[in-house]
Amino acid sequence: MEQNINTKEQKTAKTAIKLSDHFSYKKIFRFTLPSIAMMLFSSVYGIVDGFFVSNFVGKTAFAAVNFIMPVLIIISTFGFMLGTGGSALVGKTLGEKDTEKANSLFSLFVYIAAALGVVISVFAIIFMPNIALALGAKGKMFELSVIYGRIISAALPAYMLQLEFQSFFVTAEKPHLGFYTTLASGLTNMVLDALFMAVFKMGVAGAAVATAISQTVAALIPIVYFLKENKSLLKLGKTKWNGKAVLKAASNGSSELMSNISMSLVGMLYNVQLLKYAGENGVSAYGVLMYVNMIFIAVFIGYAVGSAPIFSYNFGSANHKELKSLLKKSLTIIGVSSVLMFISAEIFKGVLSGIFVGYEKELYNLTVRAFLIFGFSFIFSGLSIFASSFFTALNDGLTSALISFLRTLVFQLSAILILPLIWGIDGIWASVVVADAISFAVSILFLAVKRKKYKY
Repeated sequence: MEQNINTKEQKTAKTAIKLSDHFSYKKIFRFTLPSIAMMLFSSVYGIVDGFFVSNFVGKTAFAAVNFIMPVLIIISTFGFMLGTGGSALVGKTLGEKDTEKANSLFSLFVYIAAALGVVISVFAIIFMPNIALALGAKGKMFELSVIYGRIISAALPAYMLQLEFQSFFVTAEKPHLGFYTTLASGLTNMVLDALFMAVFKMGVAGAAVATAISQTVAALIPIVYFLKENKSLLKLGKTKWNGKAVLKAASNGSSELMSNISMSLVGMLYNVQLLKYAGENGVSAYGVLMYVNMIFIAVFIGYAVGSAPIFSYNFGSANHKELKSLLKKSLTIIGVSSVLMFISAEIFKGVLSGIFVGYEKELYNLTVRAFLIFGFSFIFSGLSIFASSFFTALNDGLTSALISFLRTLVFQLSAILILPLIWGIDGIWASVVVADAISFAVSILFLAVKRKKYKY
């Protein structure tokens, strides 16, 4: 029996993928698939949240949740910043064969995220009514926005850690564990959504409590795993303050921070514009677009998160041949995926709209029309997301931040302010397409300009 166990362990060792391997298309898919699945499932259980709110609580509650959501994304995104920026630094350190320093940095970034989450959570709970009022929420929508926002904010430390660990699981060469953690969290959220809203009739508060508990589950599992002796490259333990490394991680991850903050600010502006041009129905239609967009974009983000540590490792070990090969394969994968997503969005726009708002004809028609225009953005968005992540992986936080900043804040902000003046409500849906198309061109420019510097 002992011989069988040893044989099994030897087979596992042979099939396990290492950051130092040469990556064929097959191996890239195998390594990044858990991260893609993790992001997809995160999006799916977020969508289930929206489905229950819309169908069991009503369109005002659905509008309220989507109205306050950009704020919640902004205050949680520091975890994603420390995860992406920190994992790039840790991955590079592993490539330089300094395991002890890599573990010390990993532990430092985790502890900082937890502490920062507590501080931000307190401020968010206190000032949530002021935020909702400042954004223009009124009446029942204001009340429901504050309830949902405060409950989610209470679990903010856990959510920030969840976002951070999504990147570090990949750097630890354990991307499948990230998927299993997300699966456990998602199933928890779905079951509690059904229980709290469909059975106990807890309304928006039930949706928020279900989400908060699921986020806590997603934070506790990796903490327990990394605190114990494990077979990954990383372990939580003793650390020491390293201000230079923290600043470097923040700089590396600033693009992800900027991207999420900018997207959320733009999302707030969308809600303001939609209230002006289409009222509550416009906010609800935009909510449906964002839920579906979460699924499609999750593929790009999952691939970016899954492949980033490979780029970081090869950059740290100066393996320029592998770096060039990985980039070429990645651009092909992103290009094919983008076209397939666009086709899928156009074919299934009616079905997707019906799932959320099929109960009201006017709202349904508005949502289908929005999908018809918005779907073109999927042709362009994937490259910008990947390019930003790629430069983060190379520890070039400035270039990464520029791509994200221009895409989400400059281009989208300008489009959402100008295009509705020309095309009305259709201009709002088209603004994402225009912004992503310009960002697509900018990403290609940066990839070309930086080629000699990084030898890819």
